[in-house]
This record gives sequence, structure tokens and C-alpha cells, in this order.
Amino acid sequence: MTTIGIIGAGEVGSQIARAALASGYRVVIANSREPETLAGLIAELGPAAHAASAADAAAAGDFAVVAVPLKVVNDMPVDELAGKIVLDTNNYMVWRDGHIAVVDSGEKTIHELRQEQLPTSKVAKAFTHIQAPRLLTAARPPG
Repeated sequence: MTTIGIIGAGEVGSQIARAALASGYRVVIANSREPETLAGLIAELGPAAHAASAADAAAAGDFAVVAVPLKVVNDMPVDELAGKIVLDTNNYMVWRDGHIAVVDSGEKTIHELRQEQLPTSKVAKAFTHIQAPRLLTAARPPG
């Protein structure tokens, strides 16, 4: 069974976890605090979901979803994500992220910056143009 490491347990990360579990995946999910703070979410998600640190979630996943804002100072578990596909859900929001000069100037995109932060991973933009609740309500079975 495929395991998805999810870094970020907010609205987007938790909805992706729900959708993944409904499709038969296992998830290991992390937030910016201690794994114990995710006890309520894990209880809701069920036995195929586990809480961990960001590094442990990254290491456990066959691939990873990064559902946290980009920071100029890299805080991603680079070694644990090495060689993995990383789906980056970030949308740049100045009011939340502050100004990032190379993005504001058009020199680079946020996803180029994430790829630079994870040089040994394959970063792909995903889920950036869908509202988090629609990840489940718009889902359709195969066929």
C-alpha cells in the first residue's frame, strides 16, 4: 500500500489526507508543532493515518505533499525528501508570506524556489487552483 507523507495539517493538508485515505492510501501527516497535537485529526482520519514530525512524515512517504507556505529560509526536510516526488500546494500570498523579491520581480516562481530548496527531489505544483473543501466534494470515482 502506498504511503503519502503530508507536511502541513491545515485545511489543505487535512483535506488531501481525507481524499487519500478514501482512495486507499496510508498517510503520515505533520504540522509545525508536536505530533501529539494532531491526536484529534488522527482519531477522525482512522487507523491508516499517523502523526509524525515533518522529517518522519517525509521519510515515511513513497511521495510527499507539502501543504505549507514557502519560507525564504528553507525549513523542509531535504534529506528525507531526497529522490522523491514532492507535490507543492503553495500559493504565494504577500499578506501571509511577506514579500519575496525574486517572486515579486518575476525572476522566479514560488515553485522554482521550492525546487531549489529541494534539489534532490522532483517538485510539482498541485492543487493550487482548487479550494480545499472541493478536494472531497468534487471527487469522482474512476470511470
